[in-house]
Amino acid sequence: MPAGDLIMDNFTLVRPEHLNHHGYLFGGVMLKWVDENAWMAASREYSGCNLVTVGMDACRFKHRVENGSILRFRTEKVRQGKTSVTYNVVVFADAPGAAGEKEVFSISVTFVHLDEQGRPCELVA
Repeated sequence: MPAGDLIMDNFTLVRPEHLNHHGYLFGGVMLKWVDENAWMAASREYSGCNLVTVGMDACRFKHRVENGSILRFRTEKVRQGKTSVTYNVVVFADAPGAAGEKEVFSISVTFVHLDEQGRPCELVA
């Protein structure tokens, strides 16, 4: 599948256990969620492959996220190499009482395909 063909949307609800000491979504929780969402897209596209996160870049927190917000994770494949694949994840928040959602976060996540010995190997869809 050429880069850019796969787009996946997933949703989650921000609850009190996800908040930092200021009362907004903790950045580490957001990073965990984007890694999981990107991994799910990669795992569905490359079933049977042992994929691990090798890097995250272009991390950008654009707005704080309130408790009770519904987050939409838009995950799109943007690049495939011989042993790795990269997805962009853009997160939108629909805050309680808001008229619509707004973009709050974006990042690129790269995975590498590992063999049984933990060495990078060819990535095949």
